[in-house]
Amino acid sequence: MSRRSHRPHEKLAYEDPKFMESLVARPLRIMAEYLDPLNRLRRANVSDTIVMFGSARIQSRDRALAHLKQVRRDARGRRTREWRQKVSAARSLVSMSRYYEEARELAHRLTMWSMTLGDSPRRFVVCSGGGPGIMEAANRGAAEAGGPSIGLSIQLPHEQASNPYITPNLNFLFHYFFMRKLWFAQMAKALIIFPGGFGTMDELWEMLTLMQTHKLSQHHLILIYGRKYWDKVIDWRHMVRTGTINEREFKLLQFADNVDEAFNHIRKDLEAHHLEVESDSYTKPMRRM
Repeated sequence: MSRRSHRPHEKLAYEDPKFMESLVARPLRIMAEYLDPLNRLRRANVSDTIVMFGSARIQSRDRALAHLKQVRRDARGRRTREWRQKVSAARSLVSMSRYYEEARELAHRLTMWSMTLGDSPRRFVVCSGGGPGIMEAANRGAAEAGGPSIGLSIQLPHEQASNPYITPNLNFLFHYFFMRKLWFAQMAKALIIFPGGFGTMDELWEMLTLMQTHKLSQHHLILIYGRKYWDKVIDWRHMVRTGTINEREFKLLQFADNVDEAFNHIRKDLEAHHLEVESDSYTKPMRRM
């Protein structure tokens, strides 16, 4: 059947940008943010993921050292409090850069291991929030291992480009935070939390709440990386002592302080609970989510 030609002033609803960006078309935009990743991940034969979160502000060691060198150069002869603070902040970036390098190494090792499991389907693919910092380190480590990795970026008022290490056909951009979170949670078999700020903690609490309320399997691993940082930010045991969580809920958290410890823990857990893949598992939603 031939398609009817349209007069210049006529438009199909889905071809009308004004309609597609309207309030009434919001359900269509939401569905698009579910169906596009579903389609592309299925075509790439991705079964499940290892999600790595952490601060977008943590830099690679080379970049952090170059920044410190520049700040020190600019600060010569200036003895104001402002410049002392700038030098101190630059030193802190160098100190925190260890987490970038360790996330990069961990992603590399996890990808090398996951590739030994074959690609029909692809198992335990490294996935990040798509941006700079720890997210970049995760995608970079996977790329350096020669494997695929996923980036789930979010559209923000101050535009932030995706990092260049994401596998091109697995680079997603979301408008809705809740749809982005769904794709993080729906495919993850392990979540690794590197030092970070509000966004990192938001994702951590989201996943913990899903596990606490049995919306997500209790066998999903949540690994807190870097107790030196996290124990100063959150007093986990105080939550148990005051009764806001119980001991069983506290044990949803696992901890690691170096790459060897993290890799061995993640591999052991995934082999114990998730090595057998369900048929078409990447298309199955979580329970009543």
